[in-house]
Amino acid sequence: MRELFEEAAGQTPPDPQGAIRQAARPPQRKRFYKDAGVTDVEGGFVITLDGKPIRTPSGRQVVVPSRALAGAVAAEWSAQGETIDPVTMPLTRIANSVVEGVVDRVELVSDDLAKYLESDLLFYRAGHPEGLVAREAAHWDPVLFWAAEALGAHFILSEGVMHVKQPDEAVEAARAVLPGDAWSVAALHVVTT
Repeated sequence: MRELFEEAAGQTPPDPQGAIRQAARPPQRKRFYKDAGVTDVEGGFVITLDGKPIRTPSGRQVVVPSRALAGAVAAEWSAQGETIDPVTMPLTRIANSVVEGVVDRVELVSDDLAKYLESDLLFYRAGHPEGLVAREAAHWDPVLFWAAEALGAHFILSEGVMHVKQPDEAVEAARAVLPGDAWSVAALHVVTT
């Protein structure tokens, strides 16, 4: 009986959070390809595995707008070992999200970005301490001055966290200059969420 306690005493206790993460992960697929590459296609570049383009989980072909991005995604696939671990492939996951969730809904995602403009933290300022007030003004005022001068978007500033309704004209002026391509809109959406 004593051996059981000695054996248990020599081991570190299991990490409960690590055990949950491990149990929650789906089983990894075995690597089924030898080479990952990039091919030019109409409208951009595709990432290929043994010459065949990758697809999203729903079966849509992934076409990215730049060779550099396609090369970085291909590098993620090349770096996989015996199994494919999606956790180590953030660019592939982003590309899948853009193709499945943004490409056909650019206007809706842009509208969602415009809602963010209604409550951006640039508009809500501290009243004290003086050092924080000065730092906020130094870093955030140039952005707001640019929006007012270049876009005609005049936003209202507030002290504290009480919501202030921003002028519709300011939100629309800023919304009008959002990019129209899915990849840029998706990148902005990632930043705002």
